[in-house]
Amino acid sequence: SMALRRATHAGSWYTDRPDQLDQQLTSWLAAAGPRVGAARAIVSPHAGYQYCGAVAGYAYKQIDPGPISRVILLGPSHHFSLRGCGLSTAAEFQTPLGNLRADQATTAELRATGQFEMVSLNRDEAEHSLEMQLPFLLAAMRPKSPRDFSIVPIMVGAIDPSVEAAYGAVLAPYLNDPATLFVVSSDFCHWGRRFEYTHYDKSAGRIWQSIERLDRQGMEAIETGRPDRFTQYLQQTGNTICGRHPIGVMMCAAARHGSGRFRFLNYAQSSKCNDFSDSSVSYAAGGLFVNA
Repeated sequence: SMALRRATHAGSWYTDRPDQLDQQLTSWLAAAGPRVGAARAIVSPHAGYQYCGAVAGYAYKQIDPGPISRVILLGPSHHFSLRGCGLSTAAEFQTPLGNLRADQATTAELRATGQFEMVSLNRDEAEHSLEMQLPFLLAAMRPKSPRDFSIVPIMVGAIDPSVEAAYGAVLAPYLNDPATLFVVSSDFCHWGRRFEYTHYDKSAGRIWQSIERLDRQGMEAIETGRPDRFTQYLQQTGNTICGRHPIGVMMCAAARHGSGRFRFLNYAQSSKCNDFSDSSVSYAAGGLFVNA
């Protein structure tokens, strides 16, 4: 099929004006300072760019486009339940800065494992977690053009740790390939009554400081590189990290060949919560660095 996945969130979650979008992405990447290393995988948020663009810049700054010809994206499914992981049926992905093309050979390889379902175009277009990565990816891959690399977006369901490990095993050889980059889409804590999550540790200070402590404990668990440590952290805290399963799959893939270290580089909150009527979403940027 030659289906095009439209940029359904352009004009609302981020600007649909190419010149303006280009300028925003360029400035966020510049503001992130020098690259700390060439990441094999990044963790980046997926909120509206006005909230998380500055944080996402730190993740995307760690990409060295030189060797990369294939990008595998892992993002949560917000609107429908998946038994496992799902592959896109689209051949092209629209962004205001140009279309990205699907890696149909890799999609076919993954489909042949029998472990992936296909996500309908309607469901694909309703989900924002993968789309929000595409304009940033396009900007960070320059001077390469969208014709110089292809993408494999994967939607990750609410799967348990043993299933995360099974998908990690399938994806480990791809993570081990220097021509392949992984992009993991996740926000961190969703705090407030509207998210049904109001964990508060008074010893941390204000509510927003308690949220930051909680999120940093999560980042530390991810930085251990041990999937069981992250799973244990989630079970103990219930932290509402929406991309916890994509993160888990990536950690399981990385753990299989034991190379690389996770490192978080930036963190922010959409607003500072001071009482229980407030709400916020947290954002973190990180990378998996092989020679760190």
